[in-house]
Amino acid sequence: MEIRKAAERGQVNLGWLQSQHSFSFGHYYDERFMGHGPLRVINQDVVQPGGGFGEHGHANMEIISYVLSGELAHKDSEGNESVIRPGDVQKMTAGIGIRHSEFNHSKQSLVQFLQIWVVPDQVNVAPGYVQKHFAGLLEPAEAPTLIFSPYGEGESLRIYQDVSVLAGKLVNDSHWQYAGNQNRIGWLQVVEGSALVNGETVSAGDGVAFVPGEAVEVSQTNDLHILYFDLPAK
Repeated sequence: MEIRKAAERGQVNLGWLQSQHSFSFGHYYDERFMGHGPLRVINQDVVQPGGGFGEHGHANMEIISYVLSGELAHKDSEGNESVIRPGDVQKMTAGIGIRHSEFNHSKQSLVQFLQIWVVPDQVNVAPGYVQKHFAGLLEPAEAPTLIFSPYGEGESLRIYQDVSVLAGKLVNDSHWQYAGNQNRIGWLQVVEGSALVNGETVSAGDGVAFVPGEAVEVSQTNDLHILYFDLPAK
């Protein structure tokens, strides 16, 4: 297990955007942190009122927006337009190519969200867009909610990769475990709060990398909000 401390992340301040990069991205480069398996990007973005990312293109990437506070307005070249709020989960499949913009929908309040990129296991598929509200993300629970899986298991959304993503707030002083597997690795992103993870203290903004076969044990939770990525080792 390796902890990527929040303060060590790449820092970007463009005025309208404050961003913290868990992995190398844009002008920020650290050869030690190029991603974790197919998990390529976790950026924690704060966008000023009315600001945002103008229209630009992507190809062959699964791009997730996970809104923490405020409202994020999405528009893309496939004709999709939506507003993403806390509790909503959005994924854009870039596939053969898509253009999109993401703006703060409010003229008065900040929007804070995680921008997550996953390298797909299929290339040049048709572009796509999905968005779903998970009420369970808004209230503390005993365990996180499955929001993405390879085949859209249960209520989760499908993702083009052998990846399962769990997210949510955990009740205080709870205990959550995730079994290890020799063919799997993991990444735990602490969104808010603090806890012990395998006996080590983690807090908001920290990321934790798990090697093949390593189990996850979360305890002594305090206002904890996490995302956990179950990823293929190869």
